[in-house]
Amino acid sequence: MSFAMPLIKVQTSIAPNAATSEAMLKQLSASLARHTGKPESYVMTMIEPGVKMTFGGTSDPTCYIEIKSVGSMTSAQTKAMSQDFCQQVNHELGVALDRIYIEFADAKGSMWGWNGSTFG
Repeated sequence: MSFAMPLIKVQTSIAPNAATSEAMLKQLSASLARHTGKPESYVMTMIEPGVKMTFGGTSDPTCYIEIKSVGSMTSAQTKAMSQDFCQQVNHELGVALDRIYIEFADAKGSMWGWNGSTFG
């Protein structure tokens, strides 16, 4: 199956209100679908707010993002996504750009389950 599971998971020390979280999740979903070229109906977004975190030895606002997708992401895609998602988190949560890490991971279809089966 060519359309499979883009996922973006945001862990942050910031605790935004429910409306901000909801709007951010919807924005991230649309952006991830656009960047991966996959239908938004397959995109999952998550936010874990208020996580106890440090970066660079301080507990100033920080954020860790995981982006996973079945198939390969090119370096051009990951560079564009890094710029876009860092800007979104900075704008919505006020986390400084240099306090955001993003991990990109390509997943094998056989290692990701959905709807009682797998994608490979």
